[in-house]
Parts: sequence; C-alpha cells; structure tokens
Amino acid sequence: MGEAPGSMRAGLVFVGLAALIWGTIGVAVSLLYGLAATNPLSIGFLRLLIAAPALLLVSRIMVGPAFWRVQRPHLRIMTLIGVAFAAYQLCYFAAIPRLGVAAAVMINICSAPVFTAVLAGLFLRERLQWITGAALVGAIGGTALLVGGAPTASGAELWVGAALALSAGLCYSLVVLGSRVVAPHYHPLQPISMAFTLGAVVLLPPALASGLVVAYPPAGWALLLYLGLVPTAFAYVLYLRGLRTVPATVAAIATLLEPLGSTVLAILLLGERLAPSGIAGAGLLLASMAMLYLGQGEAAAVEERC
Repeated sequence: MGEAPGSMRAGLVFVGLAALIWGTIGVAVSLLYGLAATNPLSIGFLRLLIAAPALLLVSRIMVGPAFWRVQRPHLRIMTLIGVAFAAYQLCYFAAIPRLGVAAAVMINICSAPVFTAVLAGLFLRERLQWITGAALVGAIGGTALLVGGAPTASGAELWVGAALALSAGLCYSLVVLGSRVVAPHYHPLQPISMAFTLGAVVLLPPALASGLVVAYPPAGWALLLYLGLVPTAFAYVLYLRGLRTVPATVAAIATLLEPLGSTVLAILLLGERLAPSGIAGAGLLLASMAMLYLGQGEAAAVEERC
C-alpha cells in the first residue's frame, strides 16, 4: 500500500519550501562578508553551533523523554548525516575560491541529484520513474542556465576545484539518503538535532585551525542567528517532514529550487540582473518541479492500485 497522492504532494511542497529557504543563504552570507572580515569555515561552524542547541531544546520539549530513544542502526545513520553535512560545507567552501561561486554552485547542485539517484537505486531500491528522470534532466539543464558562468581557474586549480565541488554533491546526496532512511521513524526534529550537533563538533577543529572569527557587529550576529535558525534549523525540519513521503531522488531534484530562490533574492536585494538564458533556465526549472509534483500524485495512485 503506497502513500496517498495528497500526502506525497504535500511532502514535495515541504521539500520545495525548504529549498527556497536555503536559497536565502547566499544573500545572507554575502551581506555578512560585507560586515566583517570572516571566513567560510567560521560561518559554517557558527551556523551549526547556533542551530544545534536550538534544535536540541525544541526537540526535547516536543518529543519528550523519547528524544533519546534512538535505535542503534539509526544512530549510526544520524552520525553519517552529521559527518556528511560537515564534509559538504568544507568541500563546498573550498571549491568556491578555486572555481568561482557560479561554477561551484552549478557542479555541486547539479551533481547531487545524480549521485542520489544512483545511490538510492543501489541501497534503497528506489526505481527511477520515467517522469522523475525527465524532471531530473530538465532540472539540471534549468539550473545550469540559471546559474550560468564558467570556471575561472585553469590547470590543477580547475581540477581540484571540480573534484571538491563534486565531493560536496556526493556528501549532500549522503545527507539526503540518510535522512530518507530515518525520517519515517522519528519526529522531524530528532535526527536533525543529533546530526547537526555532531556536525558542529566535526567542524570545530578545522574552524579553529583556519582562524575562528567571533568578532561581528550586531547586524552580523543577527545574520548568523538567521543562518542558524531559519535556513538551517527550520528549513531542515521542513525537509525531513517532506522526506517521510517523498523518495530520496525526487527530494534531491526538488532541492534544485535553491538556486532559483537565491537568484530572485540577489535581484531584489543585491541589484543583480538575470540574463535571458537565466530566465529560460528559471522557466525550465519551474516546469520540472511541476512535472515532479504531478508525477508524485500519479505514482502514488499506481501504488495504491497495486
């Protein structure tokens, strides 16, 4: 017996909203760089440091004593999510100065659904439906048009940067797959609270080694609080809620809405302009999301009849 069409579509909406919220991260970080002389590892660590205790507190209140009752195999998966998320930030932040933001974003975000589709087929036995495959192709093409740009490096720097961006995409696919496994068994806050707490611990040594920046003006701390509480804590709760009913591959494709949200905010708040190819990419991306949304209803209806 499969999930009801409405349940799967609602899950896709939750995942899409989370992706759009993640799209605010780039603008927030850009504003933060303008306020303080900071570095990516400091921002990444402080982001998790702020999110982890907030999530732990709210989780404990909402879940109660059962918060600590986690099956041992699921605890290992939550550990994997935390380590993979920390590694994702390290690889992604290291790729940006080598490739430039546009190329690093494009390689990272477009490779994650491909890695997820392959790994979900191998380990979760998820079949790639034709409509999901078509949406995957359209979403990757739309993202490439939307983000645009080309690598600014050459030689060894280009290859190292590309490898780091691809590694970030692989790490993010592990976050998606791990979240998909544990999401049906726990309150959405439970796995992400434990995973992000561990992620903060993993990021602390490299953040200290690179020079942890803690001197920010009030506006800078406000942006850090926003990064820790909204696109990290709140958005991942929405994401995990959606993963209860949405296959991992579909969720990974839906997160390609992130660069669309980021681009819209950059236009509205930073005065950036969207090229004609970017407008075409946005349209293709939205069409792919609509295809996924309609396809989830059809897939659920087929499962119910089986």
